[in-house]
Parts: sequence; C-alpha cells; structure tokens
Amino acid sequence: MMVNTHEASRPPFRVHGVRYQSRDVPRAVAFYTTELGFELKHQQGDAFAAVSCDGIDLLLSGAESSGARPLPTGEQQQPGGWNRLVLAVSDLAATVVSLKSRGVVFRNEILAGPGGKQVQVLDPDGNPIELFEPAPRR
Repeated sequence: MMVNTHEASRPPFRVHGVRYQSRDVPRAVAFYTTELGFELKHQQGDAFAAVSCDGIDLLLSGAESSGARPLPTGEQQQPGGWNRLVLAVSDLAATVVSLKSRGVVFRNEILAGPGGKQVQVLDPDGNPIELFEPAPRR
C-alpha cells in the first residue's frame, strides 16, 4: 500500500472564514452587502450573519453569538484593531471616490508601496478593511 506523503503532511485545517465582532449585526450586513457588494449567506437575527465575497466568508458575530462570548480570563471581545480583511480592487482611486460619496469612513489616505496601493475603511463597528490595488507585474 502506498502512502501519499503529500496528503499525510497537509495540516488538518481549512479556512472557514474571518470573524469580526459586531455591535449591530443587521447594520453590519447592510454595510457589507450594500456598500461593498458582499452576498448574504446566512443570518440568525441580531446574533450572527455570514456574508461572502469571492469565496471567502466574513462571519459577523453579535453579542448573543458564541463567537463573541468573553474569553476565560473575562476579557470581552471587541471590534477594531489592526488585523484586517483585504479586498482587491482594480481602480483604487475610483473606488475611494465612490465610497466617500456614500459616507463610508476612511482610516487613512491612499498609501503606495512596491506591492501596490492601499487604503483602509472602517465598517460601522470600527472593524478595518483594507482596499488594495496590486502593482502591475513586470
């Protein structure tokens, strides 16, 4: 019997999604579906929703969801921080103009680096989202 060493060495994980804490799940769903074009996959009232973009699920956890319960130390999970969802766009400048005209809150101005250009927006709960335009490949 042959053992597939490639299969045996793969981690037993697969990406299920990215979780963001939300103070108001219906408001967060409206933001992601209306402003950013995500698809609503599932919602359980004010407790939880899953929205999707290009095969990646964003899990929005309200106060009543298991994903928002305090840690064993008693620390409360909060929205915000520096880790973020990164969304690729083909024309960052035009995207920024469109989102600003609709009142989306920006964390910074467009920054350029060797890999491309980026800017950060905030969802209604203060969770950061990076909009990224990759640099042309040479």
